[in-house]
Amino acid sequence: MHKREPIYSTAIGAGRTLFGLLRVRQTTTGLPQLPATGGAVLAITHFGYLDFALVEWVTWLHNRRRIRFMAKKGAFDQPLLGTLLRGMKHISVDMESGGEAYAEAVAALRIGELLGVFPEGGVNASFTVRELKTGAVRMAQAANVPIIPVAVWGGHRLMTKNHRSKLRERFGVPVSIRFGQPFSADATAPADRDVAATTLRLHDTLQQLVDAVQAEYPVSGAGHWWQPAHLGGTAPTPAEAAVVETERRRRRAAATKLRA
Repeated sequence: MHKREPIYSTAIGAGRTLFGLLRVRQTTTGLPQLPATGGAVLAITHFGYLDFALVEWVTWLHNRRRIRFMAKKGAFDQPLLGTLLRGMKHISVDMESGGEAYAEAVAALRIGELLGVFPEGGVNASFTVRELKTGAVRMAQAANVPIIPVAVWGGHRLMTKNHRSKLRERFGVPVSIRFGQPFSADATAPADRDVAATTLRLHDTLQQLVDAVQAEYPVSGAGHWWQPAHLGGTAPTPAEAAVVETERRRRRAAATKLRA
């Protein structure tokens, strides 16, 4: 029996209503990979701002399990949004000092929660899987829980970085979600080598899942902004996206320094 969480249930209802109004055409594969009980790290691709809501939506429909997502502290600092995030037991991450969030996440995994993590960091504008941070693997290893790779494709057409879709473009968008086979971070191997090797394995698995859902996607992306360059789209290449992201971070840091 799942304990009632009114704020979470309300948020799920709001998300289902939104996706219903937009007539999102959702296709999900691999749902049996989700455990009915026990902790697990869901390592999710991050091409759009609504990826978290899409994954939670299909998870909830499948087995009524809630996902505790790790989100940037800035979101928690906003009055209304922060109240909602705390009410849903999501975890605030201070990018300057992440030790507290790490400990909270591991504790949640140990008591049997599903933890949602975007190991690429922020939204990836190239729509390919870039180099991953090691946190997902380290947390799974510390809590002795499996990692479940999850690819989301099409959600970025609803809302993403560097592109504002018109309302009519968001209606009837196909969204593909694929859960990969769980695997473990072997805590018996030398820590640094194991984390690096498992993170690389996670990266390759996520890209394979993305390749698969892209190949099966029911709409041709040739010439479109939402298709990666290597598949004939006009999205920036990984190298181009990295340059833009570096410049964005430089401007943000300069602005923060001016305000200090």
